[in-house]
Amino acid sequence: MSDDLFNSVDELLAAVRTGLPVPAERKRLRLAAGLTPAQIAAALRVNSALVQGWEDGTAVPGPDITPAYARLLDGLAARFPAPEQQAAPAPAPVPVAPEQADPAPQQVMLDQNPDGSLAMFEAAPCVQCGQPSVYRAQGRPMHLGGWCRPATPAAQAPTPAAPQAEQTAPAPAPVTSAPAAVPAAVPASAAAPSRPADAASSAPAVRGGQRPAAPRTPNRSATARPAGQAVTTSAAARWWPVVALDVAEDGGWVLDVPQVPAPAGPKLADWFAWLGTGLPLRVERAHPLGRGGDGTVCLTAAALKQLGLPAALPGTEKALTALQAKMAKAAASVGMELSDHIGPAFHVFRRKGSAGGPKTSVRITVAPWLGQGDARQQATSALALPLATAPDGTRDALTFARRFRTFTTDLGVAPGASAASTGMLLLDAVRPRVEWVKDEATGEWSSHPREGALPGGDLCVPPAAGARHPLTRELLNKGEPVCEEEDYKWWARELTAEETGHPWAVAVDVCASYLSVTDSLRLPSGPLELVKSPDWNGGKTAGLWWADFTTIAVDELLPHPATFHGRPPTGPGWYATPTVAYMATTYGFDPATITEAYLSTHTVPLLKEWTGHVRAGYKRAYADLGLIDGQSPEEFLAAYAVHKDVGTDPVRADALVLAGLYKNIYKGGIGKWADSARNARPDETVWLEKVAATWSYRPEIRFHIVATARIAAHRRLRKTLQLTGRAPFAVNRDSYLYAADQPSPLELLPVKDDGTPVPGALRLGIAPGSHKHEASIPLEAVLEVMGRREHPSRLVHDYTTDGTAIDQDQAAAEGDGAETDDEEGGN
Repeated sequence: MSDDLFNSVDELLAAVRTGLPVPAERKRLRLAAGLTPAQIAAALRVNSALVQGWEDGTAVPGPDITPAYARLLDGLAARFPAPEQQAAPAPAPVPVAPEQADPAPQQVMLDQNPDGSLAMFEAAPCVQCGQPSVYRAQGRPMHLGGWCRPATPAAQAPTPAAPQAEQTAPAPAPVTSAPAAVPAAVPASAAAPSRPADAASSAPAVRGGQRPAAPRTPNRSATARPAGQAVTTSAAARWWPVVALDVAEDGGWVLDVPQVPAPAGPKLADWFAWLGTGLPLRVERAHPLGRGGDGTVCLTAAALKQLGLPAALPGTEKALTALQAKMAKAAASVGMELSDHIGPAFHVFRRKGSAGGPKTSVRITVAPWLGQGDARQQATSALALPLATAPDGTRDALTFARRFRTFTTDLGVAPGASAASTGMLLLDAVRPRVEWVKDEATGEWSSHPREGALPGGDLCVPPAAGARHPLTRELLNKGEPVCEEEDYKWWARELTAEETGHPWAVAVDVCASYLSVTDSLRLPSGPLELVKSPDWNGGKTAGLWWADFTTIAVDELLPHPATFHGRPPTGPGWYATPTVAYMATTYGFDPATITEAYLSTHTVPLLKEWTGHVRAGYKRAYADLGLIDGQSPEEFLAAYAVHKDVGTDPVRADALVLAGLYKNIYKGGIGKWADSARNARPDETVWLEKVAATWSYRPEIRFHIVATARIAAHRRLRKTLQLTGRAPFAVNRDSYLYAADQPSPLELLPVKDDGTPVPGALRLGIAPGSHKHEASIPLEAVLEVMGRREHPSRLVHDYTTDGTAIDQDQAAAEGDGAETDDEEGGN
């Protein structure tokens, strides 16, 4: 019994630990260890701006991060003790004027922007609890919905060890202003015992390819990570993007986030009343000028049964209409409304001024219904399906919620309906297109495009209007050229006599080729304008240039750098700035010969923030699969060969799913710029009004990205050729086939004298721009296929990396789900 008591006390002490040194000491420890804010941010899975905020005192670590951050600082303090000096006194607590303090936390309406989002200000002490808050209620600092953390003696008394540490006491349930007819939400402490959270919701950075033995923090990934701002408060730690609602054996509700209060009763009306109480569910904004997103509640099969909802989505219109009417009636009883259509994902909301409570909106995902319904219903939840699919193939709400929280932490935005739409949502979230400005004279708010924002409207120019635009068809009908900046497609050459003497063809593939070039790539954000005799200015202006490369000599063993088919051009054509710059700097092309160009009025690194979020999530997910930067080629090949073998490990299973989603998001997001024929709409007028006129339809942006990725690939191939004399004999997209002596790419890699890879050449690794081993094919099979005038890359999925032939049925199955990069860019 005494041991149990001591353990309970130890757990309690751990829960209220506040052992963080003062901000200046945090910075001293980091500098003494030679670490950067980005390295610490990567280890703690937060934004580097947040780490800087912790060190300059403008931000406070949340309760989910504090234990890990304290562990890091303790370890650094043991290795780098401070010189003997008088301990810095702890800052006194900020006093709250008695006339400002309210007697108890109460439900308040926070100040809002004109778009309905919460207004944010500099952090100031809340008038109710004294803790920092960036929100205001009638101009006074206040926490969200009165969710104030009681000021404890530990928080007020000066403690030299941790004067600015975040308290971890659980926040009380919000007090609602709902009428008496609406049952109040039950606090989390009164709800049924919560199911233990899965260990996969948060994953420390993997070092050396070994997984740490320490347990994972259950809900670290539940808090949305701010990006691009250093100010954060304890209020931010009380928002979760999603919660899974389940039922315990005794019939009580179970939530996988214990801090979220449970519904008061088992009826459908109780559930709708709970949704309208102001739950702490929200996806926080990724940029101070951006918008946040609605929180999500995911229902399990048991929750459906308890609420009296069908286990499967009705398959007939009559049954679906009856279900809609039943749910709408229960929602209306507490002033709530439903989306016009019910499916695997829908919204429940209350309009401003409606009876029953404040304005609110919550997204509902029904895990057992995912993958069901008509094409429209499935399309609205296409990205939710892999998030909810457990390793055994079932649709699991707890799995969905766990992965959803990790997704929002990694990217800073909730998953949208599809990968392509999520890519656009992320761009709008991290680089908002509009800002709200208040007219001081009238007090009215209005929105204006931000500097460098992408304009709306159909701004296409004839040479770069996209495959389905009427402007393109007009030029083609006249026999005039259009811009054809695309990935390499189906290029091959005759093998040399030396290459035919090798027994193997080894296929290597570029990892995240677009993601390796978009970070600092300067893209056209303004409309393109025709300029005669343009000034080249070193290629600093994004645009399309009328250039003639027909007389420029290039490497004969490599595909031509300026064409997607790899053959030399037969005349002048329209090329994006990256292609012209490479031809000028590498092969001596004279830009002064360019007679006209379509140049952008604004050139900006449009995807810098977007790339940072996607690349960070991509690398974190692969780190959980044992693939990290800095691995030797042998270590990488061994780890990559087994990275899909997740077994029953939920961490690896989650990481594999998320890594695939992140790849699809960057591919689909870039492909969305051109809205390919795959997304064809039957009515041309509708297409022009709904697609070509939107800010997300900018084919010239995609042309610049694709051209840059193709040029980067050619640069690596050329440097490898110069160092090793080896060149690919076939290229498709970013997959290359080399002749080799062994069924391994190791012999193809240029290395320095110390055995390390040569920068800018062919190298193995999971980082964007590095390569992975796709397959090893007997050269006899390659020559046979090429003899039939077929491209040898068709054999890639017929053989394993060790050269073993795969059964055709198995090859077809693997080809359907494998990353072929044929979908690169979504076109």
